[in-house]
Amino acid sequence: MTPDELTLILSEGEGYRSEFKERISDLDREMVAFANASGGFIYLGISDDRRVVGFRADNKTRSQIQDIARNCDPPLQIFMEESHGILIIEVREGTDKPYRCASGFYNRVGPNAQKMNRDEIVEFVKSEGKIRFDELIHRDFPEADFDIEKFQRFLAMSGISQVLPPDRILKNLQVVDIQGGRIFYTNTAVLFFAHNLADHYFHTCVTCALYKGLDRVNVLDRKDFNRDIVDNIDETMVYLKQHLNVRYEFDGSPARREIPEIPYEALREAVINAVIHRDYFEKGANVMVEIFDDRVEITSPGGLPKGLRPEDFGSLSLLRNPNIANLMQRIDYIEKMGTGIKRMQSLLKEAGMPPLRYELSGFVRASFMRVTAQVTAQATAQVTAQVDALRAEQVLAYCREPRSRDEIMDHLGLKHREHFRLDILLPLIEGGFLDLTIPDKPKSPKQKYLTRRKDYPKP
Repeated sequence: MTPDELTLILSEGEGYRSEFKERISDLDREMVAFANASGGFIYLGISDDRRVVGFRADNKTRSQIQDIARNCDPPLQIFMEESHGILIIEVREGTDKPYRCASGFYNRVGPNAQKMNRDEIVEFVKSEGKIRFDELIHRDFPEADFDIEKFQRFLAMSGISQVLPPDRILKNLQVVDIQGGRIFYTNTAVLFFAHNLADHYFHTCVTCALYKGLDRVNVLDRKDFNRDIVDNIDETMVYLKQHLNVRYEFDGSPARREIPEIPYEALREAVINAVIHRDYFEKGANVMVEIFDDRVEITSPGGLPKGLRPEDFGSLSLLRNPNIANLMQRIDYIEKMGTGIKRMQSLLKEAGMPPLRYELSGFVRASFMRVTAQVTAQATAQVTAQVDALRAEQVLAYCREPRSRDEIMDHLGLKHREHFRLDILLPLIEGGFLDLTIPDKPKSPKQKYLTRRKDYPKP
């Protein structure tokens, strides 16, 4: 550390990644707070009022500090450096959070180490992915609500033989725990095999909505699906097929080929991803599938799982709900290879569609542009251009004698003055096809327009 660096550190004061201490008292809580946050530096030998008071760092003291770090749970790895009479302790961000010391769990909040209460610890552990919703036991789920027909459907889809009793198969699938001869079902089992999932969780449904226009104002139709996680996906696809357009191609044979405006395989992949990877601890939001005039949006609550960077999204696979993903893979709904997004983009490219757009925040939103909207917009533009061109010819023919703006609009049967001015009149003037009878005063109320004789349209 150079003198200039020390001056800068003192001028900035304590912060999220820096702590000043004169002695090693309460050093353990500062260490675990940094390890539970983004790491930081403890400067031993600087007072709270930013004065350098110095710190003697002999071998005994260094050993004592190392013991403090090792006695944290899990043990911390620290690095020490002495400079200008100050001992600098670097604490890296932990890879096995949460960390605690003898007095409890601490996290870095601004320039302070703040002790976490029970609820904060629970939320912290959830956010770090240490507790997974799909692995938790649902102790209030009665065995009578287990739907054996859904279980048998799953076995048939996955190709699992029924040689073993159902409880042993469920145990091997890691979706139940057997204690004292009693079966306890995990949330994964509830999601897949509950007789009616809505009786146990309301936030697990998929909400589908159809809107008129481009925003969420005029709702034409809405459906909520919440019988089980597989049925939710299948019913959502039925809904999409009911409300999206298709065209047909004939190759000369009696059969016809159905071409959806958005490839069904791409939509299905996006729906499955939204259902599998959502944050099921977030009970205030559902998976949303929304159809607008110009796009389809599929939104999943929870954002990216902890440890997955936005730049790695679509190329790396990190499962928030591994048990759910495992069962989905067994029935061939996913591959667990991190290839889903690339496959969707490839399907859209093959269909001549714009690429899939993703928004990443507290939610993950996939947006598909609708072909119908693009074709309609292009066709409208072409028709508008053709109509305006025809009207331009009518204007030139009509203005062989000087005509006012109102006379021209009445002749064409037009009411929208600004459209007439911008799209028809100005292009003709700027193109040199129409002359102004009062050129020095283009906005004169007596202004009239006259076609240049050489530009009369042919009869």
